[in-house]
Amino acid sequence: MKYKSIFISDVHLGTRFSKAKLLLNFFKHNECENLILVGDIIDGWSIKRKLYWPQEHSDVIQKILKKAKKGTKVTFITGNHDEFLRPFVPLLLGNSINISNELEYIALNGKKYYITHGDFFDSITMTKKWLAVLGDYGYDLLLHLNSILNFFRKLFGIRKYWSLSKYVKDNVKSSVSFINDFESVLANHARNKAYDGIICGHIHKAEIKLIDEIEYLNCGDWVESCTAIVETFDGKFEIIDWLEKNATK
Repeated sequence: MKYKSIFISDVHLGTRFSKAKLLLNFFKHNECENLILVGDIIDGWSIKRKLYWPQEHSDVIQKILKKAKKGTKVTFITGNHDEFLRPFVPLLLGNSINISNELEYIALNGKKYYITHGDFFDSITMTKKWLAVLGDYGYDLLLHLNSILNFFRKLFGIRKYWSLSKYVKDNVKSSVSFINDFESVLANHARNKAYDGIICGHIHKAEIKLIDEIEYLNCGDWVESCTAIVETFDGKFEIIDWLEKNATK
């Protein structure tokens, strides 16, 4: 498929849980004029703890560079996990790759969107980094448990993937409260700055919805859900769930 723009966040290259192969498959079947990487593409936190970089992670980087070389306009918005890039922004690589902390985007529908990874609006990440790092360890533990649980599910003939970490995120009261607060803070920022909407990542929960008439769009992630936001040529924004698409093939 060909889109006006594709928005992807939270790939976390450099971790064992990054679904780099699925992302490569997504790139193989989807083209765009603008590719906007909405932060946490490379996981510097994880790489500091232990170096893990298989070939498919290099392939993702090479694929993005190849797309830029062929004319796709690539914008890399920094996130908290790839914050090592922030001292160098704004940075222009060639004619087609721009690295920045934020972006103003005018969509085909004529509306103005503010694009940010989202960590600047997360009070824990910004004021208690030690707690954010601790939470990152906890998230890794849940992802490890996902692998074990799904191994036994397959053993008993249950093929459909199930995520404990996603269940916790969607059902534990404190987690749901954090997500709702995060979404509201971003929507309020967009409203105060006279934007029509906001596009972000950070919390690994793909979403398109209205919050008091402000459009809130979250790209999701490529660790569990394998989702992207796309802008079609008729001016509509949609969520592509690539894990679900591949599961039904």
